[in-house]
Amino acid sequence: MYLDQATQEQLQQWHEELAAKHESFKSGGLNLNLTRGKPSPSQLSLANALDGALQGNYISDDGTDTRNYGGLLGLPKMRELAAEVLGVEPDEVLVGGNSSLSMMYLTILFAWQFGPNGKGSAWRDEGTVKFLCPVPGYDRHFSICEEFGIEMINVSMNESGPEMDEVESLVANDSAIKGIWCVPKYSNPTGCVYSQDTVERLAKLGTIASANFRVFYDNAYAVHDLSDESPDLPNIMEYCRKHGTENTVLQFASTSKVTFAGAGVAYMASSKDNLDVIKQHLGISSIGPDKVNQLRHLKVIKNLAELQAHMKKHAELLRPKFACVLKHLGENFTESDLGTWSKPEGGYFISFDTRSGLANEVVRLAAEAGVELTPAGATFPYGKDPKDCNIRLAPSFPTVAEIDAAMAVFCNSVKLASVRQKLTA
Repeated sequence: MYLDQATQEQLQQWHEELAAKHESFKSGGLNLNLTRGKPSPSQLSLANALDGALQGNYISDDGTDTRNYGGLLGLPKMRELAAEVLGVEPDEVLVGGNSSLSMMYLTILFAWQFGPNGKGSAWRDEGTVKFLCPVPGYDRHFSICEEFGIEMINVSMNESGPEMDEVESLVANDSAIKGIWCVPKYSNPTGCVYSQDTVERLAKLGTIASANFRVFYDNAYAVHDLSDESPDLPNIMEYCRKHGTENTVLQFASTSKVTFAGAGVAYMASSKDNLDVIKQHLGISSIGPDKVNQLRHLKVIKNLAELQAHMKKHAELLRPKFACVLKHLGENFTESDLGTWSKPEGGYFISFDTRSGLANEVVRLAAEAGVELTPAGATFPYGKDPKDCNIRLAPSFPTVAEIDAAMAVFCNSVKLASVRQKLTA
C-alpha cells in the first residue's frame, strides 16, 4: 500500500475495507493494553526464589546485620555486583532502594537545591536551567524536568544515539544547559545502542560544558538482551577516565525488570567526589536502605554470571512477543509508505513512526477498537511530538495471543488513519 502512488478510486476502496474492519474490531469487545513496559507475571515468577531466600539468616558475608540501621552506600557485595554491571569500581557505587527513577529524582533535587558540586553550585541560583532531551525518549525523565521547571531542548536521535554534533554545539554555546538524559542501551523507545563514538563524545562533554553539568546515564536495560549476539555497550567510565571527566557522568540502573519490579534493588555509579556530595544529602533523609532486600537478592543472584543466566530466561519469554509485533509490522508495512519502525535487540519497547500528523489519530482509533496505546507525544518533552508521528509499543506484559490481537487492531488503525488523511489532503 503506497498512498502517494494511489488513485482516488484506490483510496476510496481501501477506506471502505479498512473502515469495515475497524467496525468489526469495535464490536469484538477487546480490552488490550500496550501502554507501559511492565514485566509479565511469568517474568516476575522467575525471581520467586527471593521469598524465603534468607531462611532466617540476616547476616551478610561482611558481618552486617541487615535488619539494623546504617550502610548508606549499600552492602559491599551488592556494590560489587552493581559495579560489574556498570563497568566501574565498587567504591564508585551507591546501592539504594527499589527505584532508580527515585534515585534520579533525588539527584536532580540535590543538584537543584544544594548543587552537584556542593556549596555555591545550586542550579536554582543560576537562573534558567536547561536539559538536553534526545527524542523520542523516556517520558518519566521529562516529567522530572517539568517538576523542577527545567527547560527541555529536543535533540534528534539516530541509530547510534543522540546526534552528537547537535549536542556538542548546544552544550558549548549555552551555559544554561546543565544536563542531558541518556538511555544508552536499548534506548526507550527506539531500542538503539549507543556507539563507541557517541559514548566517548558524551564522556567528553564535561570538557566543553559550563560548570555543574551532568550526564544522566540511565542504563536501565544494561542486561536486557534478547539474544547471545546482542551488541555490547562501550564503557563510558573508561572514557571519562581518559578525558578527566569522571565527575560529569552519573549512571543509574536497577533490578526492577530483573527480579520484582516493585521490590528490586536500584543503584547508581559515579566518581567518589559525586558520591560524597550525594551521600551527604542522602544521609539527612535516610539512615540506610533496605539491606534485607539487598541480601536476599545476593542469595538468589550471587554474581554477574548468575545474573546473565537469569536474564536469558527473561529473553526466552520476551523474544516471542517482540517477534509477534515485528511480524505484524513487517507484513503490513514493509511494502508501503505508511510507517517506519525499530527492530531492537533488547530492552522493552519498539518505536513506530506514522506519516506526519497521525500518531494521535492512530491512538484514538485503536482505543475505539479496544486497544490502549501509550499516548501520542509521550516520548517527547511536554507531551508534544512536533511531527505527531511517534508511537511507543510495549509488548512485555500481554500474552502473545493478546499481542497478536492488539497488533491486528494497531495495523488497521495506522492504515485507516493514513488513508483518511490522504483522502482529505
